[in-house]
Amino acid sequence: MNNNKSHQVAVVIPSYKVTRHILGVIAGIGPEVTRIYVVDDKCPDGSGAFVKANCQDARVVVIEHEQNQGVGGAVMSGYQAAIADGMDVIVKVDGDGQMDATLIPSFIAPILNGEADYTKGNRFFDLEQIGQMPPVRLFGNAVLSLLTKLSSGYWNLFDPTNGYTALHVDVARHLPFNKISKRYFFETDMLFRLNTVNAVVVDVPMDASYGDEVSNLKISKIVTEFALKHVRNFSKRIFYNYYLRNMSLASLELPLGLGLLVMGGSYGLWHWITSAQAGVATPAGTVMLSALPVLMGMQLVLAFLAHDIAAVPRRPIHTALARRRQR
Repeated sequence: MNNNKSHQVAVVIPSYKVTRHILGVIAGIGPEVTRIYVVDDKCPDGSGAFVKANCQDARVVVIEHEQNQGVGGAVMSGYQAAIADGMDVIVKVDGDGQMDATLIPSFIAPILNGEADYTKGNRFFDLEQIGQMPPVRLFGNAVLSLLTKLSSGYWNLFDPTNGYTALHVDVARHLPFNKISKRYFFETDMLFRLNTVNAVVVDVPMDASYGDEVSNLKISKIVTEFALKHVRNFSKRIFYNYYLRNMSLASLELPLGLGLLVMGGSYGLWHWITSAQAGVATPAGTVMLSALPVLMGMQLVLAFLAHDIAAVPRRPIHTALARRRQR
């Protein structure tokens, strides 16, 4: 890692019902970290006061919310404090003890070396470790990863809900904190917002770990919310990247492809229903008139997806942003 000691690294720990683990998490954070922000998100256990009373680490700063804002709101409070204090890189770890703090150097290295603007954990690199993950969680992560690839534009990433992350402060300054989802959609919404500023995001391999902490996330309550937000982010991203900021051949491929798919599918379905009601076979020519636009539409949509996959940000922006800020 280049010039490790010259950079100010902060850790943000959102704290809600993690009193049993929070001191151990803080104790495991190494000397490469300059400051630790513990954000008490109106914790019913009073974790902020608990840390103040029992933690002697001089790096720790406790931030207390008057109202519960969710994990996203807690992290953004930590981000804003780190920006105000002149930090360079901000790492986010959970307070439940399931994230290995010794991995922090691995998360900040790509950023300090100018290879990434944002790093996030990925528990799917080691096939042996994947076996430890509950099957339902494994399937859910696979589905969420596909939806996140579509909505965020980061086709090279996996494990989108992984909350172990690191972010360069100069990129954080350009994020609309007031618009980012404050609750469980936070990690996914962050990726969408990062794509809008063309930030480079890199996965960092890590092991899956599940302790005795009970998750506050209820899948049945967030399925519809997540689906709607993915559709919203996908629509915004396509409009921003392919029509508002820039236009290319891909800007034509998507609407033409979708239009042909709808036209061919509707035409074929209507004639199939009509023929079925009449008890006669659909003429071959009618089938071809339906199939041809469907096939052409599929080709155009696939061409658009190929362009979108190739358009994943590759050049980190934080160095250019830092130069612009210093002028």
